[in-house]
Amino acid sequence: MQTAATAGVEAALAHALRLLESQPDLAARQAQEVLTSVPGHPAAILIQGMAANALGQFGHAEAVLRPLAQAQPAAVQLWLALARAQAGLGQRAAARTSLQRALRLQPDALDAWLTLADLAFADGDEEAADAAYLRHVQGSARNPSLLRAADALAQGDLPLAETLLRERLARQPADVAALRMLAELAARLGRNEEAINLLEHVLLRAPGFDAARQNLAAVLNRGNRHAEALAEIDQLLARDPGNQSLQNMRAVVLGKLGDFDNAIATYEGVLAKLPQQWQVWLGYGHALKTANRTEDAVAAYRRAIALQPGFGSAWWSLANLKTVRFDAGDIAAMRVQLTRGDLDDDARLHFAFALGKALEDAGEDAEAFAQYAQGNALRRRQLPYDAAMARERTRRAIRTSNTAFFAARAGSGCPAPDPIFVVGMPRAGSTLIEQILASHPQVEGTMELPAVIAITRELRQRDGNPETTSYHDVLAQLPPAELAALGEDYLRRTRPQRREGKPLFIDKMPNNFAHVGLIHAMLPNAKIIDARRHPLACCFSNFKQHFARGQAFSYDLADMGHYYADYVALMAHFDAVLPGRVHRVFYEDMVADTEGQVRALLDYCGLAFDPRCLRFFENNRAVRTASSEQVRRPIYREGLAQWQRFEPWLGPLKQALGPVLADYPQVPAGAGLPELG
Repeated sequence: MQTAATAGVEAALAHALRLLESQPDLAARQAQEVLTSVPGHPAAILIQGMAANALGQFGHAEAVLRPLAQAQPAAVQLWLALARAQAGLGQRAAARTSLQRALRLQPDALDAWLTLADLAFADGDEEAADAAYLRHVQGSARNPSLLRAADALAQGDLPLAETLLRERLARQPADVAALRMLAELAARLGRNEEAINLLEHVLLRAPGFDAARQNLAAVLNRGNRHAEALAEIDQLLARDPGNQSLQNMRAVVLGKLGDFDNAIATYEGVLAKLPQQWQVWLGYGHALKTANRTEDAVAAYRRAIALQPGFGSAWWSLANLKTVRFDAGDIAAMRVQLTRGDLDDDARLHFAFALGKALEDAGEDAEAFAQYAQGNALRRRQLPYDAAMARERTRRAIRTSNTAFFAARAGSGCPAPDPIFVVGMPRAGSTLIEQILASHPQVEGTMELPAVIAITRELRQRDGNPETTSYHDVLAQLPPAELAALGEDYLRRTRPQRREGKPLFIDKMPNNFAHVGLIHAMLPNAKIIDARRHPLACCFSNFKQHFARGQAFSYDLADMGHYYADYVALMAHFDAVLPGRVHRVFYEDMVADTEGQVRALLDYCGLAFDPRCLRFFENNRAVRTASSEQVRRPIYREGLAQWQRFEPWLGPLKQALGPVLADYPQVPAGAGLPELG
């Protein structure tokens, strides 16, 4: 029977254990009180040593724990505590020996593996550190605090998950399993650079932690650092060449790097082993489409649909070819899918855009518009957009990029003439301009490159408040030498996309119109071409388009009208402060006088006329935009007035455009940017 005295001692020890983490000084005092009443009590001595470790009193800890370990050699926690004391005293060899004693007694002692890994890493024993970290990771699913954090992540309770993970890392800063989970959380919150830094730190310690390396590849890919992502994937495949998930990921990244032959071959290898994977058939179709293998792309999309009729992305991909005409059977099949109660919003919006295209082609305009409106409403819920905030960003750009700003920076920047920027609204003819220029032997077409936007993001981060800072404010403070460095950085970022060695290349990111000031400051000899199209034709074309990513302004007619008006005002400002710097191409003029417009375009770029530019549709290059199939045909007039069939429903767009619509193609006199109600 337990005596009252024994029960009191056990209660006191339990209390001391609870105090260890938060108040180790009180834990030590409690242990000493037990030792006063029960001299030599082993558990009290252990707690005393653990408290001394927590307080950084490693000499005292080692002095009390070493004799106890000799007396009780089968106590795992004792050897672990002694190892920590020895490590704190710099006796790393002795500490590793103590940890090995603990692990012989209990091979799944996770904290012992983690401490051993830290010691091996500090000693430069990379192989032993990697092995120990991986043993810790393998057992981390049994760790209660990590289990709670994983559950919070799975439930979407990110604040709780972050709290639990940071508490764990405060106790064990090198817990690579916790660091990987924190990186996953950061990525889900859009903190890409933080996620990359965390994962690189993990892999520095545990290069064999394949799950972390795959996470890093995914985050690098999402951050448009595709060449680095490919290097990580290839490292994983060197160890696991039969991993079809990694092979599929590799194909996706190869496509983003413009290596479509290898991307297609990789997809085909995956599908030979996993022919039922409808998601892989979709990616394969995208690669085939870009490589100008349209019939094969259609077959791939159709195969994905046959495998999964509710795969809305595949239906939209067919519609997005712009050349496929759905028949009555297709329309009926899409209608059936839209009646399903288990269809999620993402699939539903893809079906709405695809069915809208099918009904428009069939001449059923009212229902087509209703489907487009439904798809846009669903997408807008996923991508909120603040038109007033966007207008304020435009104002800040105009205030910063003034005549004095550019005069003070004359002669600065990187002098390279390589880039040709094609900017403007999406769906305004930029792909046509790119295809014309890329048909010239001196010019390489690439894609919508994210490099400028990445540079603006990093400029904001220099301020310390990237969420509220305008990068223009940071740009205004940069010395001239920094502008040249930014230009060189842009060229470095875009180099992986330049595969043909031509002197000039095209960056066709349309949204770069917002960054003309930055482009001119960092690359004063680059060419800038503004692709412009009738506002109703352009905006309605955007409204019909589901973009793979971004373009949040395009899912509401009023938002789109305000965005177009902001674009016109900003470009008019650059025309005023940098006269002649931007060459403008009106889509309607290109249709009416193709040769005259092409000659003017080439002249602006400093290029001799080449007749191949007039036969751009014969260029077999890869084209990575929604207009890929259209620019593989001669220019046609039919698209100029297509929007007019839908004019009865475009009232919100017209109202938001205001005088910009009435005065097109001229810019309204004194066009300002009023507050949005």
